[in-house]
Amino acid sequence: MAAGSPRPTSRDVARAAGVSQAAVSLVLGEKWRGRVSERTADRVREAARELGYRPNLAARNLRLGSTRTVLLVVPALTTEFFAGVYTGAARVAAEHGFGVVLYPSPEGIGPARDPFASAQAALDGVIASSMAADALTAIRGDQLPLVMLDSDPAGSTGAATVNLDIRDGVRQVAHHLLALGHRRFLHLAADIPSWTFDERARELTRRLAAVPGTELRTAPAPISIDGALAAAETALSAPGPRPTAVVCDDDKLAAGAYKAARRLGLRIPDDLSVTGLDDLALATALDPELTTVRLDAELFGEHGMQALLAVLDGRTPPRQDIPVNLIVRGSTAPPSTP
Repeated sequence: MAAGSPRPTSRDVARAAGVSQAAVSLVLGEKWRGRVSERTADRVREAARELGYRPNLAARNLRLGSTRTVLLVVPALTTEFFAGVYTGAARVAAEHGFGVVLYPSPEGIGPARDPFASAQAALDGVIASSMAADALTAIRGDQLPLVMLDSDPAGSTGAATVNLDIRDGVRQVAHHLLALGHRRFLHLAADIPSWTFDERARELTRRLAAVPGTELRTAPAPISIDGALAAAETALSAPGPRPTAVVCDDDKLAAGAYKAARRLGLRIPDDLSVTGLDDLALATALDPELTTVRLDAELFGEHGMQALLAVLDGRTPPRQDIPVNLIVRGSTAPPSTP
């Protein structure tokens, strides 16, 4: 279509294909099977391509009472993990003719402000990643379908919950460090009140308590390198036998632990083993490279979007946690002291 030419209409497509406008609507709305022939459908699609025709989605959505738009609410846009969640969700959404709007709500505690004049009028559903459910009240009211990611399945207010197998990730970390011979542990714990971080602490405590002779200290820290540096330095300098392994809730916390170790003259992994959780790009930028649990953020987003599509379609999404994997690198080794 030449610049400045009128935008082609469904009537133009119908004329070019030699069919009715009703047939064009059926074919382009993917409702033609059993109503028009496959040859006719091909002819309509070819005419639409040649003319550069695009359906008026606003008018279509007004007729159907649907916007085909989903809101993805995340705690922050500065974290690589949530970028991956968005990428996966948007990929699946596009395959089904949906769009995804990304909206940050700092710390995931809320209450999050409604980003629209009325979210219920502008959206078909909400996916919330690592958010407190009550933070979403202003956005979804009691009307919009909600899928919670990284949330307590027993206490979720959403129509579905999708989780990574975070307990198994912590189990893999504990097993790895215990097998290396570590018995004195520091848990550098994210100081954000959320189900996922509580679950990590519970699982680590459970796994270590099952092995006689283990000791576990906990140091809460904000998820920042500087915050983790301060918390780790204080904990590692405390009286008594020093921990030989630091288990971090996040790769950023692990980076802070690295800086604390160097400030205290400790070598990683000779004097101190460190593990993370996420497998961000940061994990291989550290020296030595970080042993951490890989969380597939894009797959997480894909599963979240698939669950919401199932809810919108009146189906029950499958309940199965997404597997995670421990990636062993150079930051862990047997302790140098018994």
